[in-house]
Amino acid sequence: MTLTGLGSGFRDDEQRRCVRTVIHDRLADDRDQQECRYLMRFWWQLGMPYQEVSLEELRLNVGKLKLVVIEELISAIRSSPAEIDAWVDATRQAFPVVQDRGFRAALDNDG
Repeated sequence: MTLTGLGSGFRDDEQRRCVRTVIHDRLADDRDQQECRYLMRFWWQLGMPYQEVSLEELRLNVGKLKLVVIEELISAIRSSPAEIDAWVDATRQAFPVVQDRGFRAALDNDG
């Protein structure tokens, strides 16, 4: 299954920005750099007409729980803008904002 053309499934640019924000703030945790790299490639692909990352690459590099969420997003994009809105709400409830513990710990140690 190709992931090209996903950008055309959004209601508007605001909805795409909202989805990208959820991916960036709640799914792409740079403490797992490999997973983060592939999630951010997918993030990039949502605004591009070409394929930056394949579903197979996501399956190989993204953890099971986040992969399910990304597959649900792909399905929502292919279904309707209302499904995308539901995905955003569910994902915000399921995943907290990623906090960079390493950066925060370094700040605490400097004080």
